[in-house]
Amino acid sequence: MMFQLICDPSGVVVETTIKELVPALINWGNKLDHILRVLLSYILGSAQRCPPLSGVEGSVESHLRVLGERERWNVDVLLRLLAELLPFVHRKAIETCPFPSVSESAGTLFSTSLLELYAGGHVEWPAFEWLHIDCFPDLIQLASLLPQKEDNLRNRITKFLLAVSEHFGNYYLTHIMLPVFLVAIGDNADLTFLPSSSQSRIRGLRPKTAVAERLATMCVLPLLLAGVLGGPSKHEELTEYLRNLLVQSIVQEGQPAKCNAEIVNSVRFICTFEEHHTMIFNILWEMVVSSNIDMKISAANLLKVIVPYVDAKVASTHVLPALVTLGSDQNLNVKYSSIDAFGSVAQHFKNDMIVDKIRVQMDAFLEDGSHEATIAVVRALVVAVPHTTDRLRDYLLSKIFQLTTTPLPSSDVMRRRERANAFCESVRALDATDVPATSVRDFLLPAIQNLLRDADALDPAHKEALEIIMKERSGGTLEAISKVMGAHLGIASSVSSFFGEGGLLGKKESGDLPREEPVEPVAQPPAEDTRFRRIMRGGFTDMLRGKTKGNEETPPSQ
Repeated sequence: MMFQLICDPSGVVVETTIKELVPALINWGNKLDHILRVLLSYILGSAQRCPPLSGVEGSVESHLRVLGERERWNVDVLLRLLAELLPFVHRKAIETCPFPSVSESAGTLFSTSLLELYAGGHVEWPAFEWLHIDCFPDLIQLASLLPQKEDNLRNRITKFLLAVSEHFGNYYLTHIMLPVFLVAIGDNADLTFLPSSSQSRIRGLRPKTAVAERLATMCVLPLLLAGVLGGPSKHEELTEYLRNLLVQSIVQEGQPAKCNAEIVNSVRFICTFEEHHTMIFNILWEMVVSSNIDMKISAANLLKVIVPYVDAKVASTHVLPALVTLGSDQNLNVKYSSIDAFGSVAQHFKNDMIVDKIRVQMDAFLEDGSHEATIAVVRALVVAVPHTTDRLRDYLLSKIFQLTTTPLPSSDVMRRRERANAFCESVRALDATDVPATSVRDFLLPAIQNLLRDADALDPAHKEALEIIMKERSGGTLEAISKVMGAHLGIASSVSSFFGEGGLLGKKESGDLPREEPVEPVAQPPAEDTRFRRIMRGGFTDMLRGKTKGNEETPPSQ
């Protein structure tokens, strides 16, 4: 009955149950042990009942769970209850301590001398052991079910772990709590302060397969960094651990493989805690100014994922200087690795000074004339189009127009198609925004005509979308615009099906001036065209945003 009230959809019911009913039951019925046991089973069961993220057996994703709203709510409120019960656990551990004289004489509860006596294993202390024998392993198992998007639940677990270190002290954190989580991610740990009967259970947390190792790095390492080493007393240890993880491993191994996506995600999570920003940027700057190419590339990857968790001041004083340094590197791999991170900055900040710095740096990349740099710049900026300023949109649009005026050699089919796809994606994204009329006339429509000249390089879907944009944006005067831009386009058959009678671009009379064209009230089917346009734009915008939102939105048809 109590757990039904805990998981009630009403926040008021949950709050009243946690704050009033549960403490009353514990004090009245002395049922703390039973409540804790059932609580852990409910927490794990709520997540385990959810479907896997992937049906590919043996993959990392097959171990992760897709939590529904109800299950997410249940796990969240149950973790809240767990945190509320921690003072009761602490009190009972003190009351049942089998070594009272040691704890009193030491002056500090859970001192080193007390933990040494506990490690002897001569007496049982179940109220104390519950945390590291039952609770921590179950929380590690829960964390190993949570995909990256479940940061709120991971944050709940982290706050609980920080509260444990506050209640039980630094000695417990150092000699018991830290070794448990080190073993769980596959690192070596000193288990001296654990009884021999408990050591085998803790060693059982060590990942035994390559998939389990990746899962531990992805899901448990963030808890180690933010929840175990994230407390004030472990600041130096956290700094040293992160430096070894990000710097020393690359130097020793000579490759950035150790700084993989799972480690990057762990650093991303710890950046959700503002108090760690200074420490992280100190390490990142060490990586940026290093002579090691792999370390610099890893720094660019880390800066990209950190950007959403910093404010404009930190972006200006720490992120941009680091990216400008990387973007000016002599090594092309290092230089181009920073482009995506610049795009992330453009996506999250509208500050004029930041936008100006991004434009200057993007100009520098484009001046290289490299095909790879051009594609990377366009794709980095197109992600920011729905969120950035009008100035940066106009900048991107003008650059696309300039770049489309210089076609690639016809023999280089692959590059032509890759470039056309990147430009078309950008045009379609920009068209879905409020582009000024002057920019439409000077850049958007001419860029589309330039793209349509190389019809062989265009994907059919892109080609159709460009023709629709051309018709709508021209306001029924495409014939005039076509003649101004040049009526010799080789796409008359494809465009003429949308406009006029008998083919708009088939007329090549040189004497026809644009202003002499009859302004025919072409029977516009705006209801259908505009609707289709919204569908096209909406689908494309969702595609862009899908990189960050994942599968949160379900299609209307489902």
